[in-house]
Amino acid sequence: MKPFSAPLDDILFTLTHVAGAARLPHWDGELAAEIGGHFAAFAEEQLAPLNEPGDAQGCRQEDGRVIMPEGFKEAYQAYAEQGWPGLTVPERFGGQGLDATALSITSEIFTGANHSLQMVTSLASGAVRTLLAFGSEDQQQRYIPDFASGEALATMCLTEPEAGSDLSRIRCKAENTGNGWRISGEKIFISGGDQDMSAKIHHLVLARTSDEGVKGLSLFLCPCTLVDGSRNAVTVTRIEEKMGLHASPTCQLRFDSAEAELVGAEGAGLKAMFTMMNHARVDVALQGVAHAARAADIARTYAAERVQGRGVDGKPVTLDRHADVRRMLDEIDALALGGRAITHLALVTVEAGEDPDLAEFLTPVAKVCCTEAGMRATELGMQVLGGYGYLKEYFLEQCYRDVRITAIYEGANGIHERALVTRLLPGAAGAAFERFLKDSGAQSAENLSEWCRARDAVLASADPSAKAHDFMRLTVKTLLRVLWARMKDKATHHPDPERILRLAEKMLAT
Repeated sequence: MKPFSAPLDDILFTLTHVAGAARLPHWDGELAAEIGGHFAAFAEEQLAPLNEPGDAQGCRQEDGRVIMPEGFKEAYQAYAEQGWPGLTVPERFGGQGLDATALSITSEIFTGANHSLQMVTSLASGAVRTLLAFGSEDQQQRYIPDFASGEALATMCLTEPEAGSDLSRIRCKAENTGNGWRISGEKIFISGGDQDMSAKIHHLVLARTSDEGVKGLSLFLCPCTLVDGSRNAVTVTRIEEKMGLHASPTCQLRFDSAEAELVGAEGAGLKAMFTMMNHARVDVALQGVAHAARAADIARTYAAERVQGRGVDGKPVTLDRHADVRRMLDEIDALALGGRAITHLALVTVEAGEDPDLAEFLTPVAKVCCTEAGMRATELGMQVLGGYGYLKEYFLEQCYRDVRITAIYEGANGIHERALVTRLLPGAAGAAFERFLKDSGAQSAENLSEWCRARDAVLASADPSAKAHDFMRLTVKTLLRVLWARMKDKATHHPDPERILRLAEKMLAT
């Protein structure tokens, strides 16, 4: 198998020159490159070598606790000692105070190197954002430094056996005893629900404080370790056996009158939790991109080395000299580059803060586009390798299994497609995207007309959700044409401009 190599040049190209991070007042391109270079070296040397052994070994439950695969605890300790958990935590809490654009660089590289470990660590930054937005000053002072140092990791506890996407069916209850809140109930599909890497785990739990549907949901912080050092009443009832991400413990948790603290206002839990979920959705989009980029690297390397068949001159040639293989390699490469550009655009739009409506529209588009790109790219990569792609030794088999969940968790893609046409499109977010297309220049004029016609048809429909899937595909296609035009225009800023120009011209011609 080809060792993992971080696609840092591609990341910096789209973030800086396509998504426009350079316009952000706090952007420092040299610092971003330095951060990316340091993390890439760490990921290649310490995280990636654990990926396949971790998948084979998996996690186990022992005496009520979860034991991570060999080497994971030591890798996490190195990750924490180097200060990576505090990358975007404000300096007053012991962090480095950088923004989400810096995190996007390390997050994609982390996923490409070791998706399972990235899953367990990634929710901490979202928990910090949630506490900064809704937590009290006292809560921020007590909990955020734990995340900055790596002493604590976070979970996001929403799903229950009878409540998946329909959060109004949540039955996990929180009771104010007069001496603090107590949570009782069961949660499932909890990533990193327990592990032996961090000294503490802080669970963010959505629980019911009244019977008023989603208005009766409140957000709580439930620490696994109490102030006196004893364990809180949170029990791992099982580790889910999954298709992929075997080294990421997805747990069922039982809360038996566990001690907890209310975060934000009672009854406003859904709003608070969405702060964490929106962060996670962009991160999931980058997970799809990371797998697409990994598939591209493996397939490209294999096809350039594998001698198979003969060329038009009758001489033996490598796989990448065959037209059909070149077609697949280009598609895989374009899936990674295009998806990354969409996600980076969404991130920069969020960080700029000038157009929150556009940011809201772009988030589900990025999530759907990139997770489907990751699945398609890994599938194509396996096809390029032929029978070897189906074997474990070339990694694409694991890549295919690991990426599959991205289209399901943090809101199944169909839910995001439905939200786009029923909630976002009719309002300010839809208008913001139309403005974006108009401002993108002549390249998008024809695209804009086609997109507007489809939008009008969706809005006039008695059931817009019936058109949701096709409309999302058109929206992705329209946005990609804008971004490929930018890539073509900025190709000289990439170390391999010929590759970018060739792909851009090919994608714009389709």
